Amino acid sequence: MSKLRVAGVGLTAVAALALSTCGGDDTASSGGSTSSMAPSGSAPMSSSGSTGSPDGVTTNADVFGPACSQLPQGSAPGSLDSMGPQPVASAASTNPLLTKLVAAVKATNLVDTLNSQQAITVFAPADPAFEALGEAKFTELAGKPDQLAPILQYHVVGKRYDAKGLATAGSVETLNTAGGPVKIEGTGENMTVNGAKILCGNIPTKNATVFVIDKALTPGTDKN
Repeated sequence: MSKLRVAGVGLTAVAALALSTCGGDDTASSGGSTSSMAPSGSAPMSSSGSTGSPDGVTTNADVFGPACSQLPQGSAPGSLDSMGPQPVASAASTNPLLTKLVAAVKATNLVDTLNSQQAITVFAPADPAFEALGEAKFTELAGKPDQLAPILQYHVVGKRYDAKGLATAGSVETLNTAGGPVKIEGTGENMTVNGAKILCGNIPTKNATVFVIDKALTPGTDKN
């Protein structure tokens, strides 16, 4: 995972992406969702009772969050059934909530690197988190992969967690170790990641569990 290791954080990139917040290891951590999902029509709806997975691997029944209903249904591209068998970067490329993140990952040439990992957790900012930055600033940042990469690395954890595992851990180190730990607070629908709310969590992919969040994470902001 040499591509994903960083010695420091590009201060210019951190400052730029902070505007948008006005908003692996093969072993996995234990945990599971504090909420499971039951269909309402074709859209997932949360319910309680999941006991969790010892390896952080989730199923469609574990997915929770208010934006999950925005995903395509059935086997359409971007649906839970479609994303599940795919490695995480490929799965994200079909997710309608993550078009800006996918563009950033491509700009830093991290697609193959993320897809090749065995067990990771990805905190994935939804499009509005990047849109708050502005198209011009996003394009500028995407043109500076050396500055953008450390920010993206701060959204990836080198172990696979589900929601309950994250809540139990309390804080987790990302692949950008210089950025400090990511702080997890609350559980289930009330869980936050460095203050970012979960829009759709516990999304299963072949090699990762994905949590779509409403803000981009800024390295160095967790003081815990």
